Amino acid sequence: MKHKKVKLGVLLLGFSLSAHAQQAATASGGNASGSGGTVAYSVGQIVYTTITGSNGSVAQGVQQPYEISIVLGLENHEVNLIQAYPNPTIDYLTLNVGNSDLSSLNFQLYDITGKLIENKKITSSTETIRMENLPSATYFLKVTNNNKQVKTFKIIKK
Repeated sequence: MKHKKVKLGVLLLGFSLSAHAQQAATASGGNASGSGGTVAYSVGQIVYTTITGSNGSVAQGVQQPYEISIVLGLENHEVNLIQAYPNPTIDYLTLNVGNSDLSSLNFQLYDITGKLIENKKITSSTETIRMENLPSATYFLKVTNNNKQVKTFKIIKK
């Protein structure tokens, strides 16, 4: 009887040594902590799980970019290509509004906290926005037409 217990113990030990935890070949990762808790993260995982709830969904294990986009109403049939470049930027940002009607176009530059940095009427199809005096951070550039939001860009200032 004692001999069977030893064999069973060795067998279970063999299974436990061969068990593996979750593994993934990642590009980077680490731990982050703050006043709200601690989280382990990784960049470049190819395996993920999607959890959906009433407020949205999250894909665990996937690097998720943050993008702001606005869907305009169907009454706007005109398509204009609006660009902001270079992004990331160091000294200046070029805003190109293409062939848009300039009579009612404006832009607002906000910092990450929502504080308005600059508000200006767009007077030409290509505007230069000076950013050399701003600290390195993330900013939002909002283009409006008759006070209606047309497009918002996430701008990174190095």
